[in-house]
Amino acid sequence: MNNKVKKNKRKRLLFQAAWTALTNGYLYGFISGKIYTGKTKDFCVPGLSCYSCPGALGSCPIGALQAQLNSPLSKIPFYALGILIFFGSVFGRFVCGWLCPFGFIQDLLYKIPIFKKKKNLPGHHKLRWLKYVVLVLFVIVLPLLDTDDAGSGKPYYCEYICPSGTLFGGIPLVTVNSGLRDSIGGRFWWKIGLLIIILVSCIKVYRPFCKYLCPLGACYSLFNPVALYRYKLNKDKCTGCGACAGICKMGVDPCKNVNSPECIRCGDCLKGCPTQAIEKYNPIKGLSKENSHE
Repeated sequence: MNNKVKKNKRKRLLFQAAWTALTNGYLYGFISGKIYTGKTKDFCVPGLSCYSCPGALGSCPIGALQAQLNSPLSKIPFYALGILIFFGSVFGRFVCGWLCPFGFIQDLLYKIPIFKKKKNLPGHHKLRWLKYVVLVLFVIVLPLLDTDDAGSGKPYYCEYICPSGTLFGGIPLVTVNSGLRDSIGGRFWWKIGLLIIILVSCIKVYRPFCKYLCPLGACYSLFNPVALYRYKLNKDKCTGCGACAGICKMGVDPCKNVNSPECIRCGDCLKGCPTQAIEKYNPIKGLSKENSHE
């Protein structure tokens, strides 16, 4: 691994830590066991950020989508869809690589020096479609079909799957709030078990939740080829050496698809290419000259 790649990894981890502290750093919430309800909570942040996290200063786009789909007044989630389209069209899955607290946790866990490390699970190319199934089935279809007499749906994904909500919301609240501890039941322990499986998997496999289960990543992946922040492969410079594919932990071969839906824009391939054939592309300003003067 060359020095540029190592420097990029350190830079990204520091940025992720700072972003997590900024969006989920309301310390009084963690101490008191109460959810922050200030004005900033009305706005969504780009990554997973559970509304019930006592430290969260903003809302989660998937949570907002579920809330609007579950509303008996309107089933058209204009705000949530607008947020997803905006973040997706500007950043694509850059959000996953740099602006998601649960992505940050996965990156840290993968650094733990136990287990033989693997990029992907067996059957990766089929399993990666699971996140789209989770998005359609648990985020959209089931909440619309399973409604009460008042027309309100259940937030299936948030209640039964979301490991970020369990880690940043459920566990801190139950730990500090005795009233909540007395009311926990089977659903809570189901989510704890699911969280443990995911976290242990993250030690061995790079970002398995991002690759196989995250509905927010599924949304943003649709925008990767057209997002304002995307990459371009300079075929005149590319020698086909395969260094970029070897560096990528998301299982992407940039020579075949530099804007793959699986790419989280970590930047390792860009920094690790020996001929600087992978470049940042800005459709307004043209190719970034960042690599040319490093």
